[in-house]
Amino acid sequence: MGERRQHSRQQTGLTVEVFDRHSGRSLGRLADLSAEGFMLCGVDVPEADSVWDCRLVPAPPLDEIGEVHLGADCLWSRAGNDGQLGWAGFHIIDIAEDQAELIEQLLVMLGGNQQPG
Repeated sequence: MGERRQHSRQQTGLTVEVFDRHSGRSLGRLADLSAEGFMLCGVDVPEADSVWDCRLVPAPPLDEIGEVHLGADCLWSRAGNDGQLGWAGFHIIDIAEDQAELIEQLLVMLGGNQQPG
């Protein structure tokens, strides 16, 4: 299967935890990020074909960014085996303009703003 991403993804050089905004459940940590989606790893990753209202929380906190709130669709999920972490890929489906700007700032901080200017 060919690569379908339209934006390059950047591995995160800092820890960004992802939580469900409604339950507070930890969904995992960001493994990579783009303006359109992200991949996370964790002990109990969400199932594919599920929609989440997410809160992305950089650690340590970044004064310039704070938290990022967005809606995301889990496109695929692979549970971990034998104590290993699971992985899940998400497409961002709902994000306010100010939150999208925070994602762009985070990408710049990670060295990944690849959009043509």
